[in-house]
Amino acid sequence: MRVVTGTAKGYRLETPPGQDTRPTSARVKEAVFSIIQFEVEGARVLDLFAGSGQMGIEALSRGARSCVFVDQSKASQTVLRRNLSHTRLGENARLVSADALSYLAGAKEPVDIAFVDPPYREGLLPAVLKGLSGLVSEGGAVLCETAKGEPLPAQVGRLGLHRRYAYGKTQITVYRSGAWEE
Repeated sequence: MRVVTGTAKGYRLETPPGQDTRPTSARVKEAVFSIIQFEVEGARVLDLFAGSGQMGIEALSRGARSCVFVDQSKASQTVLRRNLSHTRLGENARLVSADALSYLAGAKEPVDIAFVDPPYREGLLPAVLKGLSGLVSEGGAVLCETAKGEPLPAQVGRLGLHRRYAYGKTQITVYRSGAWEE
């Protein structure tokens, strides 16, 4: 797994050991960044269920202003710290040791782009989207990685389902803030 482009292009990223994390494939990562290619520079990014941090690190490498990485796994946090150090992108990064829902319950910082990659088929996304609804800036994007065919709501608060993409067994669902009003 490598950083695709930007200031850290080519850097190899470490992944946490074991089966608890499921790194985003290179194909899916490139597709996600194609979707938001004109939104990344200067963006405030949130990487929930961060794992190795590859999505947030890619955003920082491409010019994001900042990234908050949230993960409750100590192994993931250790790997993420090493990846940030290795890529020299730690200056604009903040690592939060918490589960996603606890973090969202107290979060106040607005974000422009949120990456959400929870464990597949555990039903966490509706609650996560509800927590993100008030944080994502007008027109901002939430990109959710799930198993293909996993049902997701069309609207949660200010977040409206914008588009779905399928890549093998993986589905990327893009929500936009302000697309719908309750």
